Formats: sequence, C-alpha cells, structure tokens
Amino acid sequence: MPHRVTAFLRPVSGITAKAPNDSSRPRPGNSNTSAESSDAEDHAAVRMHDFGLPFKTHKRLSKHFGSKPTAAAPKDSHPQQHTLFHHNHFHHSSPAPVALDWSIESPPIVFHGNAESSSGALVSGLMYLDVREETVEVDSFTATLRIHTTQKKPFHAHCFPCQNQYQQLKTWNFVAAPAVLPRGRHQYPFSILLPGDLPASMDSPLMSIAYEFTAEASYARNPCVSTSSIGPVKFERTLDVKRSIPAPENPHHSVRVFPPTNIKTTAEYSSVMHPLSVNKMSLRLDGLTSPADENNAVDVWKLKKVTWRLEETIKTKAPGCKLHAIAATNVPEDADNIKSLQRTEVRTLGEKHLLQGWKSDYNQQGGNVDLEFDFFLHKQKPNSRDLKFVCDTKTASGTEVSHSLLIELIVSKEHGHEGKTEWATPTGTGRILRMHFNVIVTDYPGLGVSWDNETPPVYQDVPPSPPSYPDECPEYPSMPGSPVLNVTSELLDADTLHTELQYRSSTDSLAS
Repeated sequence: MPHRVTAFLRPVSGITAKAPNDSSRPRPGNSNTSAESSDAEDHAAVRMHDFGLPFKTHKRLSKHFGSKPTAAAPKDSHPQQHTLFHHNHFHHSSPAPVALDWSIESPPIVFHGNAESSSGALVSGLMYLDVREETVEVDSFTATLRIHTTQKKPFHAHCFPCQNQYQQLKTWNFVAAPAVLPRGRHQYPFSILLPGDLPASMDSPLMSIAYEFTAEASYARNPCVSTSSIGPVKFERTLDVKRSIPAPENPHHSVRVFPPTNIKTTAEYSSVMHPLSVNKMSLRLDGLTSPADENNAVDVWKLKKVTWRLEETIKTKAPGCKLHAIAATNVPEDADNIKSLQRTEVRTLGEKHLLQGWKSDYNQQGGNVDLEFDFFLHKQKPNSRDLKFVCDTKTASGTEVSHSLLIELIVSKEHGHEGKTEWATPTGTGRILRMHFNVIVTDYPGLGVSWDNETPPVYQDVPPSPPSYPDECPEYPSMPGSPVLNVTSELLDADTLHTELQYRSSTDSLAS
C-alpha cells in the first residue's frame, strides 16, 4: 500500500510511462509483489494525472490577457477541445452597420373620457436609423403599430392563433425603394391619431392588451453588389396607453332600505377613484329603534361590525381560431359562427374590517349611527407575483372590467327601555346588511388635456389689423387742486404738452 500512495502522488514530470506486459501481471493467488506489477501501477497513476491535463491546459489558456504564463502546455494534448474553447470564448461577431432607435415627442398617451365621448390620443415621434459605415444600401425600412391581445385561458390551450390576436393600426414605409445612405443619423417622423374607442393597455389574469411598435430595416453592406443583403435589423417597443375618466363635481348619493326592519342607510361617496388615492365613504343608518309591545320598551339594532371590500370583475370572451372553432361547432367557415368561450374572474383589491369608529345615538327618536371610513387599493409588495389592478374598460370584442364596493353591516337586536338603551339586553338575533356600490377605477389625467383642446388658433380667427383709435381725445374729470388744461379737439404733441405744463407751474409759483 505505501508504494501505491506514492505512485498516485508522484509528480507527472518524474514518471516514465511503460507499456504493461500481460505476462507480468500477478495472479490473484500470488501475494508477492514484483517490479513489473509496480511499474504497471505507476502507469495507471500516470493515466489518472493525464486525465486532468486538458482542464489545466484550458485554465491557463483562458488567462492569457496580460497575465504571465506559468507553464507551457503540451502541443499535442486535445487540439480539438482547445480549438472549440478558443472559438466560443474569444471570437465575437462584428457589430451591425445599422442601428435603430426612436424618440417620442408627444405627451403620455391618455384617452380622456369614456369610449363613447373620448376624442382619442395623438402619438408622434421620430425614428432614427444610425449608419456606422461609410455607406450602406438600405433596401427597406418600415414600422408597424398593432394591438396584441393575449388570451391566458384560450379556447385551445396549445394553439398559437387561439392565444394571440393581432389588430394592425398603421404601417409606415420610411424607405420604400433601395437607397444608399451615408454615415450618420437619419431621422424619419411618424404620427398617428388613436381613436378613443380603443381599449387601454391592461394585464389581467384572463388576458392582456399591449400596443406593440415594431420597426425593421433591411440593408446591404456593399452598395455595388445587390445580392449582399444581410438579415434585417429589428426594433421592438411597447406603448403604454391609459384611459382617464373625469370625476363628477358632486358626490354620488344613494339610499337603501332593508325590510322587514325599519333600517334605512344613506351613502355618499365619489364614484370615480384613482389607484393611489384614498376615497371617503359616509354612511348614516336611521330607524334602528322601534317600540316594543311592553310599555316604554324598545327594540334596538346596534351596529357591531363593518366590513368593506373592493372587488374587480373581469369578463372576457376567448375566441377560437378558424380551425378549432369550426371543429367545435361543426358549422361552415363563417365569421359570424366562430365560437368563443366566456371567462369570468373576480378578485379582491382591498378589504378592511372595522369594529369601532362610528357615532351612535340610540336614545333619539328612531336611533341613528353616523360612520365615515376610507376605502382604497392595497399596495402591492415589490416582489409580488400578483398582477396589478385593471382600470374600468369595455371593448367591442366582449371584454369588460368593472369594480364594485361591497359593504357588510352586522347589526344585533337588543331589548331595552326607552332612554336607557345602553342597558339593553341582547336577544341573540342578528342581521347582515349588504350593499353594493359601483366604483370606477381610472388612471390619473396628469397635467395634460385632450389633443383637440390643445389646437392653436387658426388664421381666420385673427383680425387683419390692430383696432382703430378715435381722433378725439377723451375728457377725464380733474382732481381737486390739480392744474386744469384746456384740451381742444386738436391732439397735442409731447413738446407742446411739456411746454404748457412748465408755464402753468411757473405761474402758480409767482402767484403764491
């Protein structure tokens, strides 16, 4: 055993490899160890060291940038592996001679108002084509804006047309015919007026809507050779389109009655809320006390708990492609007969329980409770996988997003005497009063206004010349103690007026 460990730890430079002889191998029954068997074991140790040589060699080769070589690697050790390693790590492709970029000049894209009343949004910008060589022949340069709708619960799970629908809005042909462009930056303007009935960008658990802007430029390195076309350069960006609905001037007022009791609830709140703002709800409960059969006895409904919950309801239709829709319905190919599946999901955006915080007066006639609380959207955690809220929207394809505020009031019936309701005895009877209020969740309008309100005045509204002035000088009443000037119909110039003022002042000084 000692010579085996020594052979394994022996340095590589001090080992001489010898071919083992088959006749020199010891038999299993022989306990004596010969010199030939020791050489065979030494040769096996050499093989184990040689197995790690390629890794050491590659490690030394990967540090030749400015580093001092420590040992020379064998010339004939794994040439194919060295060539593959060197090719993958040190040979990089040259940069493309053409690059694309853009800049948006218009304000943030916001649809002001609902889909029926909005005038749309104006989008304008510049597309840049940077040429990095002396001359480059550009065959074509186009850009496209489209709406990409992704169904997360499609009609067919493994079908790309069922999952993705596209609606092309506009295409720009910046370079329609082949052209030779010199080195530098070349700019191409683009603009589009998005109709106000288009949906806003959204990302929900059922579907997502994105406005995709794509540009593509095909070029050739050598303008003299038309067959030297290279793969096109692509540019992809996403536009964030929002919708802002103005808040009403007056808050929404609602009255609810809960028979068979005499309880009446009056609610006052703002029907339009913004994601990061806090809305206030004012509630008033009347008719909480009623006379009982006994003398001076009353039944009191006391408020015990208030729960509010902000819910989001998403309804969408997942259309099927022509292949799967026809196979499912067995009807001829027709656009009106394409089948779609209805998808619905309800999720909670905010919730809170209140056990106190209201003012109650059960001794007054009828009894009443006044309550005010704030409702809002819960803030998401930075690394949360939950999707953001979706603003209220309604599209022609059947997608509808709405929000509602659900309020639950838990009241308990107690029996007591008139004027001493604080000593009332619980009867074990309770009720849950539920109320639904429609709420519109929308984005902030910001400082911008609709594009049609930003139009400058046209030339027809400007008068041809300044307004004319009358020849007669108007007469003004004089103040007490001030010199009186005899102003005639003739206009006085500046010199005459100055001379007359000096004369009047000298005359007044002599008289005094």
